[in-house]
Order: sequence, then C-alpha cells, then structure tokens
Amino acid sequence: MIRPTPAIVTQVAARRLPRWVLVLLGLFYVVPGFLGRDPWRNEDLAAFGVMLELSQSPIREWLTPTLLGETPARAGWLPYWLGAWAIRALPFLPAGLAAKVPFALLLGVTLASTWYAVFHLARGHSAQPVSFAFGGEAHPIDYARAMADAAWLALIASLGLAMLAHETSVDPARLACVAVGLHAAARCFSTHARHPWKTVALSWLSSGGLALSGAPGLAMLLGLLPAVVAVLQSRLGRGSFDFPSAVLLPSAAGAMVAAAAVYGWSWPGGWWHDFPWAYWERYDAWRSLGRLLVWFTWPIGLLALWALWAWRRHWSSPHWLLPFLWVLVVLLSTLRDRGSDRTLLLALPALAALAAFALPTLRRSVTALIDWFALLFFTGGAIIIWTIWIAMMTGTPAKPAANVARLAPNFEPSFMLAGFVPALAVTLAWLGVMAWRAGRHRPAIWKSLVLSATGSTLCWVLLMTLWLPLLNHGMGQRFMSERVAAAVPPGDCVATFGLSHAQIAGLQYHGGLRVVRAPSALADACSRLVVDTADYVHLQGAVAMDEWRLITKIPRLRDNRDTWMMFERASP
Repeated sequence: MIRPTPAIVTQVAARRLPRWVLVLLGLFYVVPGFLGRDPWRNEDLAAFGVMLELSQSPIREWLTPTLLGETPARAGWLPYWLGAWAIRALPFLPAGLAAKVPFALLLGVTLASTWYAVFHLARGHSAQPVSFAFGGEAHPIDYARAMADAAWLALIASLGLAMLAHETSVDPARLACVAVGLHAAARCFSTHARHPWKTVALSWLSSGGLALSGAPGLAMLLGLLPAVVAVLQSRLGRGSFDFPSAVLLPSAAGAMVAAAAVYGWSWPGGWWHDFPWAYWERYDAWRSLGRLLVWFTWPIGLLALWALWAWRRHWSSPHWLLPFLWVLVVLLSTLRDRGSDRTLLLALPALAALAAFALPTLRRSVTALIDWFALLFFTGGAIIIWTIWIAMMTGTPAKPAANVARLAPNFEPSFMLAGFVPALAVTLAWLGVMAWRAGRHRPAIWKSLVLSATGSTLCWVLLMTLWLPLLNHGMGQRFMSERVAAAVPPGDCVATFGLSHAQIAGLQYHGGLRVVRAPSALADACSRLVVDTADYVHLQGAVAMDEWRLITKIPRLRDNRDTWMMFERASP
C-alpha cells in the first residue's frame, strides 16, 4: 500500500533559485573568514603549525606530521598534507593565506555535495509531492532542484557551520568527506543516477578521506549505511535502488573498512577510546549537550525534527531513513567525544537534507514565523555589530567603547576601507532581501529559508570585516608572539615549557622565532625561556631556576587571563 505523501507542492512553487544568487551567496559565505584572518588559538593555530613545519620538511617525513617532533593532538594526515602542499605550491602568498586555499575549496565541496545529495533523494518516488486530480503538481526534476536549493540555504543558515568550517584544521576536511559520502549514498537510491562508477568513486573518496582525516571508525559506519538502508528496503519489499551501485558501494565500503582499521592502529589515539560513561552520568553534561544542540543546529535542527515527524509514515524511504541514520551515527560519535561541537559539525549536511524535506509540509503561518524570527534576530545582530564598530571608531556610544577597551586592552582600532566597503555592501543587500521578502512574489519552497541564510551570511561577513582586527587581537596570538620576539636577540632561539602546540605555532609564525622545548640539550643554547603561569610550578622541578631571572609577564588580554612568564638566562 502506497501511503499519501505529506508534501503538497505546485509547479509554481517548485521554481528554482536563480543560479547567480546561489553562487553569489555561496561566495559571500565561503570567502570571508579565509581572507585577512589570522589563525586563531587552539585547533586552528595548532593545525597550521603542523602544516607549516611539514611544508619545510622532505616528502619522506610527510607520513609522520609533527610539531617540534611531537605528534599532533588531532589525528589525520589529509588536512595537514593539503595545507602543507598549498604552502609549497603558492610561495607568492603568505603561508597563513596559502594554507587556507584548500580549506576554502573544501567548504565549497561541502555545499555542493549537500545540494546534489538532496537532489538525488528528492527524485525518489516516495519523496515526491502529492499528485493533483487535475494536474498542476510539481514536475519531479523541478521539485528536486528546488529542494536542493532549500538544502543549500539550510546549510548556510545553520549557526554552527560558520566558524569551524572556516578553520585550517582537521574538521573542515572531515565535514567535506561526510558531505561527499552523503552524496554517494543518495546516488545509490536514485533511479536516475547514471554511471555507477561515479557512486563508487565518491564512496571511496569519502571513506578514504575520513580515514585519512583521523575518523576511521566513522568512515566505516557511514560507509555501511547505504547497505543497511538497502537491506531494510529489501526486507520490506520496497527496494528501488540502482542494482550496480547497491552491489559495488558495499564492496567499496568493505575495502575501506580494512584501510580504516589499518590506519586506526597506525596513529596513536586515531581509532577508538573508551566510552566516557562517567561523564554522561552528570546532569550538567546533558544540559550542556542540550544547549549545544539548540544553538549549534539552529534553525535546521527544529526543521529536521519536524521532517522526521511529518514523513514518519515513509520512514523506510531513503530520503527519510538515510539522513536520519546519518545524524544518529554522528550523534553517537558526539556522545563518545563528550559532546564535542567539532563532531556534531559532521551532522549538519544530513540535518540540512532533513530540513529541506520539512518545508513542503509546513503551513504558511509557520513559514511566516520563521521569516519574522530570522528578520528580527539577524537584523538585531547586524545592528549590534555596526553599533560596536562605530563605538570603536568614534568613542560613541561611550559604554560599548568602554567595554571593548576593557575586554581587549592594547587594541588600537583603525579604519579599514577594505573591510568597510564589503560590510556596507552586504548590509544594503540585506535591506534589499528584506524588501523582496516583504513583497508579493510567487511562492517557492525555499522562500522561508532565504532570510535565515542571507541573515547568517550578513552577520558572518560583518564579523569578518568590521570586527576582524578586534577578533584577530582577541582570539589570535599575534600580539603575544610579537612581544616575545621583540625581547629575543636576533638569531637566538626561545626555550618553552608547557606551551601548547597552538602557542608554539604562534611563536614560530607570528614571531618568526626558532622554538625548542625545555628541558633539552637544544634549550641550553637559548637565552630566553617562556612558560605559561599555570605551568610555573612544574617548571621549578624540571629546570634549574637559579640560571634564569624573570624579565616580564605577557598577558593574552588582561592580567587575569592566560599569561606568559618570560625569563632571561642569568649567566652565559
């Protein structure tokens, strides 16, 4: 028995978003965050430090990426190889900018793969809208394109995507591989997908990329999901997938299982660690996870939940079951990683797919509510960003200017025309989008996500233009590294104790310093020693402190935040 579909879509509503709008919105979302932004603290800067050192190493050492001879905390070969290769291939660009080029392309791959995944899922028979008695329902291809456009907008609208997807770290590479895998899985269940070898190639690319990015277990689970869905459909007698793809994809996934297992044992910590049962016995852990799920997946998380409910009678259909299992696997991985937002990031492509399938089932009042919330939320955010920027430039209003001076001491704001012009342009574009949305236009499936996607892009561009110098000062490490470099004699090295990989990378890149670990034989030749105040107690038992005298303390922002202690050798 074929159950009626909950989607009611006319041919007029299935019109696609103009391609120039789609591409322009993607460029405005992808490019800011890669241009002009310093590598920020922790994962971003630590991964860049490994890439920088790898780019200066012979090829034979690329199988063991290190920083000062130490294995990176985040396992993965592929992201470090991409960054190091870009630094070598683009010597005319600053190393920090060159390393970002492949990661900008990876974000584009994520968006495009999500679009194609939903396009193939939406062409399935069970995903099609209701057929009208006298005609006028959406044409299957037009409907699939409109749904894919909606998924593109939904992914851009998600709040959790912006910062992590613009890093030069392991996570954007994993995200792109997951999106490619979702595209490959969707092709398996599309009767219109040609060339089965493309499906197999995409599957291999996804599973291999995930394994080489430090997630072999996730590569195995996601690689086997299409086979699981195919088995469930065959058990229910509802199989409607391309036979060659259904046979070859599990074979490819099985080969990747072996490769992933070998890789998992070859990188310390890259395979599996004990599930943190004790961590999830605490109430505050679940509360923190709940908050993360709400804001990180907003607004597509709620739309995805509604899609699961609205299409519940079609739970065995690929457009429902495949994204649902995809999100479920990632959520289990998130629990294993103690509620990490970096793991939850990998669920966004599948959540965007589910959110797209929610749109044809929403009432007009609900879509209007989504529009009003997006309008108020992102307009308010833009006003706040502009107000604080004006306060930084002019000192008026006084209170925001005082707050900036208190939170970011030693920051000297300056007017940058290169940041002001694009900020003004996207603000005017936002006003145009609001005027367009308020006007009377033909209905479209994706209309209710236009304000959310453009509003998210607006705030991201404003942050990466107007606030970029402030954010580089507060979240980067250039200020501290340059202060250390100013106190080091030319040609001398710096010994460090207890500093993280990110802090060491900042000293190397921003300070241009040769850094060694203390205590060691190499550190004996250095006239300066840098230690974090939190590690000073351990330093006294590891280094003979009578040979050193304190010359200065360098706070990251304020004295009560991270502070470095810099010592000078007391005697030759």
